[in-house]
Amino acid sequence: MGTPAGRARPVRVLVDMDGVLADFEAGLLRGFLQRFPGEPHVPLEERRGFFAREQYRALRPDLADKVASVYEAPGFFLDLEPIPGALEALREMNDMQDTQVFICTTPLMKYDPCVPEKVRLPQRSTGKLSFRSSDLLKETMGDFPGSSEYRWVEKHLGPQFVERIILTRDKTVISGDLLIDDKEVIQGQEETPSWEHILFTCCHNQHLALSPPRRRLRSWSDNWREIIDSKRRALPLDPGCLELPQQ
Repeated sequence: MGTPAGRARPVRVLVDMDGVLADFEAGLLRGFLQRFPGEPHVPLEERRGFFAREQYRALRPDLADKVASVYEAPGFFLDLEPIPGALEALREMNDMQDTQVFICTTPLMKYDPCVPEKVRLPQRSTGKLSFRSSDLLKETMGDFPGSSEYRWVEKHLGPQFVERIILTRDKTVISGDLLIDDKEVIQGQEETPSWEHILFTCCHNQHLALSPPRRRLRSWSDNWREIIDSKRRALPLDPGCLELPQQ
């Protein structure tokens, strides 16, 4: 008689956008230098802390609003370059067996509340809730704050990934196994989120030393596959996938 066998449920991976998929920091510096060429700036190698606005405020108080005006400008996000290797990694991740991938990002506070950013709209053909492509969103609601993120995803990853965007103010309430994010500390309503936070290395956090068991993904050329596989091995077996013993 054989022993019962089964497999774990799919691994759910949440991937941040700014600084993980899209090169926010390089785009911000480039935009700042273009708009305010005579002003002091913070080189990427000197960036410290998640919020660029606060570091610019420390440099000179009036610079905080100037740097914010760069990333709050319409179309800023759409023009960001992808992080090297990010698009290829996300496509490969999405094709991995027993792996669910979602893009999990936080909208800018300036646009709160902004109902159009929560773009789950009913499909007329089915009546079910699903994401529309950015073109349909623009036709339906016009150009709205936050729409550039959707167009960025559609431009670089295709419409199938637009359907996998999660916009939330609080990532701790989102269910997942892994969250790949460049923010060093993520807090919210849930003190112990379901996911393990993998810190993605960015210029503003590269100086931080992580204490075990925290893990870091230094770039998309780092071994992200092993991180997912290690999480898969740690998942409990799904009772619904148990096979009947062989006679």
